[in-house]
Amino acid sequence: MSFFNKLLGEFIDVIEWVDNTQNTLVWKFPRNDNAIKMGAKLTVRESQAAIFVNEGKIADVFMPGMYELQTSNMPILTTLNSWKHLFNSPFKVDIYFVSLRQFTNQKWGTKNPVMIRDAEFGPVRLRAFGSFNFRVFDPKMFFTEVSATNPNFNVEDISEQLRNTVVSRSMDAVAQSKLPVLDLAANYDELGALITKAVQPDMTEIGLNVTKLLVENISLPAEVEQVLDKRSSMGIIGNLGAYAQFQAANAMEQNATSGNSIGGTMASAGIGLATGAAMMGQMGNVFQQNQFDPNQGRNETPPPPPPAPVEFHVAVDGKSVGPRSLSEIDAMISNEAITRDTLVWKKGMAGWAAASTVAELADLFSNEPPPLA
Repeated sequence: MSFFNKLLGEFIDVIEWVDNTQNTLVWKFPRNDNAIKMGAKLTVRESQAAIFVNEGKIADVFMPGMYELQTSNMPILTTLNSWKHLFNSPFKVDIYFVSLRQFTNQKWGTKNPVMIRDAEFGPVRLRAFGSFNFRVFDPKMFFTEVSATNPNFNVEDISEQLRNTVVSRSMDAVAQSKLPVLDLAANYDELGALITKAVQPDMTEIGLNVTKLLVENISLPAEVEQVLDKRSSMGIIGNLGAYAQFQAANAMEQNATSGNSIGGTMASAGIGLATGAAMMGQMGNVFQQNQFDPNQGRNETPPPPPPAPVEFHVAVDGKSVGPRSLSEIDAMISNEAITRDTLVWKKGMAGWAAASTVAELADLFSNEPPPLA
């Protein structure tokens, strides 16, 4: 091999990136100090962009296409190096390829329940999770603000930052939507659009675009869901008096059947059924007596008055604050305004006591998340 051919072999004349990964955002072309030959072929595939960096400064950005590198299609690099027209000597630059394709199924979710205020239930804790897709829409901005000179920048290097941004904006969007808690499950698409709109400004600042965001689930704490299940059961049952009569009739029928098997005669079965019918009639009369009489305009047996709400005074910064209801104290515990050692007092107590030692408040501290390891 002649010296001239050997010299030519040290020049790079083909520049391309065949991406066979699923998570690479930025990849640096391995130049290894070899100079790039003027007239070299640059191939930028679909969903890619190539950034030329000269002495730490971004020079030219090439979008998808095939290029023969000349001074005419590298205007910024030509200016930075003060090249004259048709300058054909080899040159040295750092070349970074940026992936512009969609990166899908990026998971997001709340690590701990987030407190929001609901019009029907008051302060409630919610968990939410889902997924989102994103892509780089401004390779120059993304390179400048995020990846910089990292030779191999992957999705994992930025996923936590993106996830935290989505979680923060998502719960703000849920609160601002003013949707009742019971209607959230029927509006996941609307919530996804609201969260996308809230997240996009943060993404735009670093050259990214959220192409799709899905809300997969919004859930309440287990104890709240149990209460809602009981409430739903009451709605399904409807009239409690009619339901009790139905239960009583079933019980009498079972007793009659049991009497038939023990006595072994039709007579005992008849007596059992008659007794059951009589008892059911008596119970029906009781239910009817307790029902509302529209002619009298009142109940014959009015219910007892509801118990007075429990309220506490709280010692905050050496001052007594209150009285506060249990729901308000629960919210203060969630906001860490009240700790287990905070002193509280209510009517009937001999003196101030730590909140965690008061029976009505002890259960509220069990809803706190465990400390981080």
